[in-house]
Amino acid sequence: MSGEVPGRSSRARRILRGPRPEAVPALVGRAAAVVGLLDIAAGVFPRFRHSRMHAIAEVLPGSFGPFAAALSLSAGVLLLLLAHGLKRRKRRAWRAAVVLLPAGAAAQFAYRHSVLGVLIAVALLIPLLRHRTEFAALPDPRSRWRALANFVLMSAGSLGLGLVIVNVHPNRTVGDPSLADRLTHVVYGLFGFEGPVDYQGNTSWTVAFSLGALGWITAVTTIYLAFRPEHPAARLTEEDESRLRALLARHGARDSLGHFALRRDKAVVFSPSGKAAVTYRVVSGVMLASGDPIGDVEAWPGAIERFMDEAKAHSWTPAVMGCSETGGEVWTRETGLDALELGDEAVVDVADFSLAGRAMRNVRQMVKRIERAGYETRVRRIRDLGEPELQRIRRAAEDWRGTDTERGFSMALGRIGDPADADCLIATAHKQDDEPGEYGDLKAILHFVPWGTDGASLDLMRRDRSADPGMNELLIVAALQAAPRFGITRISLNFAMFRSALARGEKIGAGPVLRAWRRLLVFLSRWFQIESLYKFNAKFQPRWEPRFVVYRASADLPRIGFAAMQAEGFVDLALPIPRFLRRRRAAAERPCAHAVAERDVRAA
Repeated sequence: MSGEVPGRSSRARRILRGPRPEAVPALVGRAAAVVGLLDIAAGVFPRFRHSRMHAIAEVLPGSFGPFAAALSLSAGVLLLLLAHGLKRRKRRAWRAAVVLLPAGAAAQFAYRHSVLGVLIAVALLIPLLRHRTEFAALPDPRSRWRALANFVLMSAGSLGLGLVIVNVHPNRTVGDPSLADRLTHVVYGLFGFEGPVDYQGNTSWTVAFSLGALGWITAVTTIYLAFRPEHPAARLTEEDESRLRALLARHGARDSLGHFALRRDKAVVFSPSGKAAVTYRVVSGVMLASGDPIGDVEAWPGAIERFMDEAKAHSWTPAVMGCSETGGEVWTRETGLDALELGDEAVVDVADFSLAGRAMRNVRQMVKRIERAGYETRVRRIRDLGEPELQRIRRAAEDWRGTDTERGFSMALGRIGDPADADCLIATAHKQDDEPGEYGDLKAILHFVPWGTDGASLDLMRRDRSADPGMNELLIVAALQAAPRFGITRISLNFAMFRSALARGEKIGAGPVLRAWRRLLVFLSRWFQIESLYKFNAKFQPRWEPRFVVYRASADLPRIGFAAMQAEGFVDLALPIPRFLRRRRAAAERPCAHAVAERDVRAA
């Protein structure tokens, strides 16, 4: 590691260690879930709420038993929804729980005359009030898409719970209604109307109030999420981007993933000196950084401290994906976090690359075959392309993408041809056809971002599905052969997850555990490009640079892995945007970027 990182006292490391799972919030969150389930059971199941006092109260004039059942059910559902927020020390979840617990206790006593139910609610309310300072975490970034997701999930849950409510009174049901009648009764009841199922006595009112409460909760929570102030996802400001570019100009050669910090869907924290920064995105409560900190390694501890402070303030789970060995050492030293090898990055040294030799035989034969088929390659800087060609490349890259969502987070820039990225390198394959298509003779695209002044890092690969196989190999070879012309001495290719396990597991003498692990990875490769990326990268005889994931506790790894899959685009929980709308939005954004560039030129 170049540059000695200043040490820190054990107290400072404990402070930086960040939001360890707090005992009180975790216990309170679990207790809230238990109380919520008890409230739901009290409002739904007749046997659970059976008592002599309740039987007498039902026949008294002005009895509000059905209303109390609905209130108990509502409080229980809302407490279940709040349990996760309480575990994460969210202040708003604490405020809501302090209001709901007395309401649920009152409903328990009014409907069941249950002293035990009241005592359970009070037993949870006391630690909530006593440890109120523990619940100070700020809200997460959010958008109004959550309102639609809440409506869909709550509607499905209300239908399921509504069917339970309708079916738990078999002795009081009039006749033998069909499943369709019961489902219709649930739907009508959620909207406050009477359905086709009838019951004896006051049970009809109990069921009606309970179904109405579920519909009310669905409506209120959706309206709240739709009209509350919006906190959009992280975005780099122009000032932040300018500061990051200045740091990359001085220290960008340190990490091949440095330029990907300029993704505009990331947020950034800077060190107090401004000489280092950490970029991140919050996904499902995980504060996910990628690569090493940007800037002077001497200032990395200050940026890491700011990162951990931000995670603690919001009760986010801190994690780093794909940092180098140097970065992993600094992160673990300064925070007390742990590191686990995630895979290897393939780096090809241009001076050592050659198509000669037996090891490169397959690549050499493939490239020769494609060249004989009439394909030619061009390798240029983005600044050297005209606007019409750039527009054609952008459209082709969008249409040739194999998935509905753009994949990539740690090793993807997410854009092509922005005026601010004029130093990016682009390799294209062309072939003249008798009937040129929408993109002319363009057949494949490779895009590289700068890695300091003498390196390039692969960003994306796109190809026409009708083109001959081997387009990616052809363009990588073309980029490597053209690299000296641009002063490039090293090129970073794809990242291969679990590369060492795959390589060791296929060698003679590998143990049964290693072989079983390799078989599992090969099986998972049916859905994720694990083995195929490793074999593709290995064709070019690279040197392998290990990359690590930094995490707080082993129990966090599944959550971090799921958040990383969301960030990389392998799991998409949001509603997809139609392709024609994505095109329209991209077309609307591009002129703005060019207008900014033209304004800067005029100002200069």
